[in-house]
Amino acid sequence: MDQQTQSRLRTWLQAQQIIGTDELSVKALTGGQSNPTYLLTSGTKKFVLRKKPDGVLQKSAHAIDREYRVIRALKNTAVPVPDAMVWCDDESIVGTPFYLMSFLDGRVFVDQSLPGMTAEQRADIYLEMNRVISELHQLDIDTIGLGDYGKREDYLSRQINRWSSQLSASTIPVSDGALRLMDWLPVNLPPSQRAALIHGDFRLDNLVFDSSEPRVIGVLDWELSTIGDPVSDFAYHCMSWHIPPSLWRGIAGLNLSQLGIPEESTYKQKYFEGRSAIDPSAWRFYLAFNLFRMSAILHGIGERAQQGNANAADAVQTGAKAKPLAELGCEIAGI
Repeated sequence: MDQQTQSRLRTWLQAQQIIGTDELSVKALTGGQSNPTYLLTSGTKKFVLRKKPDGVLQKSAHAIDREYRVIRALKNTAVPVPDAMVWCDDESIVGTPFYLMSFLDGRVFVDQSLPGMTAEQRADIYLEMNRVISELHQLDIDTIGLGDYGKREDYLSRQINRWSSQLSASTIPVSDGALRLMDWLPVNLPPSQRAALIHGDFRLDNLVFDSSEPRVIGVLDWELSTIGDPVSDFAYHCMSWHIPPSLWRGIAGLNLSQLGIPEESTYKQKYFEGRSAIDPSAWRFYLAFNLFRMSAILHGIGERAQQGNANAADAVQTGAKAKPLAELGCEIAGI
């Protein structure tokens, strides 16, 4: 964010009585491939700004207005989120719409093997992740004011159509694995699940943990949240058990028992306590679907990188992971 933009932002923050002095520090936060995120500091105050990327964007992408709505709705629920402070759709301030939320001072873990921890500490972190996603999927969407946050029917088929359409409209070549999944998924849909609020990108590094306790103090990055199939959301979270760390953010092939990290079967059993069990063939579908979806998302990141419109510096390398993830999806699907 250049100095001129920071000056406009400072003036706007003062007019909104969010800050009371001319002092404003703006620091880009890393980790997101999608929506540029900044830490704003003014005196003792710290808060976070999330904005859309600059440039031409795909329709429905980078839905920060939905992020803002959902974290407002989740306040005072069992799912911890930052405080939603203010929304601004005036593009003259920072170039795109943006919102402000509270800054959570805690720990964010990127490596899912959790290096430097004891086996007991790792087990506690994974148990807490399981608890939070379970709480999310048990929320009453009508009670929290999100009954109209998305369509309640045909989530999987609509998602397959959405990501297939985005891949078909891509300006760069689509991998053979992604094309095979585009054909296979629509004709292998499992029975519909109940509608629930789903995060869409629930993974370890989108959680902020307390500075000392194995307790989540905030779930971040709600851009892909909607009303949908909770099992699909959970299966996305469980892709880690199938992706090797050499490919991307996974724990496949690691000695989980030695690390203290539960096996996928144990982790699934904990989540499905009190819920209907999922048929193994349906579980394979959910994993293949999510690998296809993730591949499509990373393909889009690679496309934006070629257009010079990617937020993260490693967008090219991240986009290159689209092909092997699609191939892994095909392997799990058996196609």
